[in-house]
Amino acid sequence: MVVGDVPGAGRLGRGDRRRVAAPAPGTSRSGVADRRRVARPDSVQSGKSGTPAGSAPGRAVPPVIGQIVLVATPIGNLGDLTVRAREALESADAICCEDTRRTRKLLSHYGIRGKRLIAVHEHNEADVSPGVAAMAKNGEAVVVVSDAGMPALSDPGRILVRIAVEEGAAVTVLPGPDSAAAALAISGMDGSRFSFEGFLPVRGAKRKGRLESIAADQRTTILFEAPHRAKRTLSDLASLCDAGRQIVVARELTKVHEEVLRGTVGEVQEKIGDMDPKGEMVFVLEGQRGSGVAVEDAELQRRLGELLDRGVALSAAARAIAAERGVPRSRAYSLALALAKEPGARRG
Repeated sequence: MVVGDVPGAGRLGRGDRRRVAAPAPGTSRSGVADRRRVARPDSVQSGKSGTPAGSAPGRAVPPVIGQIVLVATPIGNLGDLTVRAREALESADAICCEDTRRTRKLLSHYGIRGKRLIAVHEHNEADVSPGVAAMAKNGEAVVVVSDAGMPALSDPGRILVRIAVEEGAAVTVLPGPDSAAAALAISGMDGSRFSFEGFLPVRGAKRKGRLESIAADQRTTILFEAPHRAKRTLSDLASLCDAGRQIVVARELTKVHEEVLRGTVGEVQEKIGDMDPKGEMVFVLEGQRGSGVAVEDAELQRRLGELLDRGVALSAAARAIAAERGVPRSRAYSLALALAKEPGARRG
């Protein structure tokens, strides 16, 4: 998602610059092997606040060089960059980024200059990843960021991580802002079991199959959508989901004009119908309700069979039962089609 501006946000003062912590016991500042050591939780003492011993309150041990560091960046409000993320960006030898212009804007906001930026995007990730892995193995600190949120989640980074691991480079992560988690939290829906779908296929059988799978899933589903496809996706979901299925559509999260639309899929479809939405959106769809789907299907098929046996056309029977029972027409049609294909079926 796109990084935005924060009204009134200014740069942090020099007093907030990175403080270098003393090396952990058994390490030195000069040995190459020690410089590549990845800091682990058991190498420092921490209190309830998670502040390592030897560092100021609220400050974290900066990343050790010789590794690839995945860093989450703000999803809208630039003030959401964590202390550790800032320290990683300040101390990095190189920064891999999805869009150098957006990353340069973030760095400028925090007064970080003179960094080597390496473009890593969907078109070149496989080609540049071996070189990035080699940099880390040679002792350099390489930070990986996306335009916003956590890299590798519906953003470049996954291939880089896989190749880096295969090449034997150390990889770690600094958690932080994440639009999927933020939308799930604000939705109020069940977060104990959920599925993250990322962006849907744009068209064709893959899109249709994915949407049908989402509609039948009993888990909460989180997906991203571009603004110009939002209305179409809501329309598709409305045709596949039961009438009472709840959805939350969040946009501009953490920004001044944050907006969260709630209601049934049909209700939210109507709300967004006259809008000209801007910026990527996060959809949080309620899971298919109830555990008695098989019994419900059997009941629907019983009623469909009655109509088909009376000579009602398959499509007309599906429309009638969909209206009668308040289920998606596509579901009723699929069940009717299955009945018509059964051996010995007398339906016409």
